[in-house]
Amino acid sequence: MSVSTFIPKLWSARLLYHLDKLHVFANLVNRDYEGEIKQFGDTVHINQLGDITIKDYKKGTNIDTPEELNMSDQSLVIDQAKYFNFAIEDIDKAQVRSPLMDSAMQRTAYGLKDVTDNFIAGLMAKDGKIKIGSTATPIALTADNAYTTLVQLKVTMDKANVPTNGRWVVVPPEFEGLMLNDTKFASAYGTNAEGRIIEGLVSRACGFDIYISNNVPVTAGKYSIVASNNTTTTFAEQIVSVEAFRPESSFKDAMKGLNVYGAKVTQGDAVAVLTATFTEPAK
Repeated sequence: MSVSTFIPKLWSARLLYHLDKLHVFANLVNRDYEGEIKQFGDTVHINQLGDITIKDYKKGTNIDTPEELNMSDQSLVIDQAKYFNFAIEDIDKAQVRSPLMDSAMQRTAYGLKDVTDNFIAGLMAKDGKIKIGSTATPIALTADNAYTTLVQLKVTMDKANVPTNGRWVVVPPEFEGLMLNDTKFASAYGTNAEGRIIEGLVSRACGFDIYISNNVPVTAGKYSIVASNNTTTTFAEQIVSVEAFRPESSFKDAMKGLNVYGAKVTQGDAVAVLTATFTEPAK
């Protein structure tokens, strides 16, 4: 197998395939503007429509002249760039029966996913405007209050007029452990087992699709659990380059690529952040 068999478009598509299968946070936000980016530094302008005034109507009277639509402009900046660069020894290819390049692309996709997922999670945790708990006074979660805290999260979002359709919350494994010790969550597990295997969905409760991820932001034991829906944040990424080459002074086939991406929280008032800690069970 020589470098001539490495078709960049083929491996770029293969890499994107693995990325789509592995994302968690990136699969929970929208990608409405992804087709508009081509390179690092691109800026996409997002026009957002403001509120429209609803007025009283009185029979026999003229209505007001049409109001001008209020538009606000936000920018999605492609300001993140990551690359990969690896090589496979000719000797290794000869001695290993499994397709090394495909395995390498899977590991590359996993690495890129981990970086972008952390980026999106951190951005939403920072820009979310609905706050429950804080770094100074986090909510101490236990098996006794995990469900009621989720109810509190729901009610707080309801009062903030966050749309109920498509709501999700991403929790760390510690939260799932509390769920497993609470009978209020138990009935939801059986019907969602397949979903968990496929896409990280572990349950549905209190109006949320509940996902598990190790990329929930955590600082000094304080977790920022994000809840929202897919309309509030946009994410775009592009594999802008995949190149196969034969390094000089070695017997290897090599592959390198560049991935650029960016994200924008467009509706921070519909993103909730629960700052919480987890109490160790008694021994």
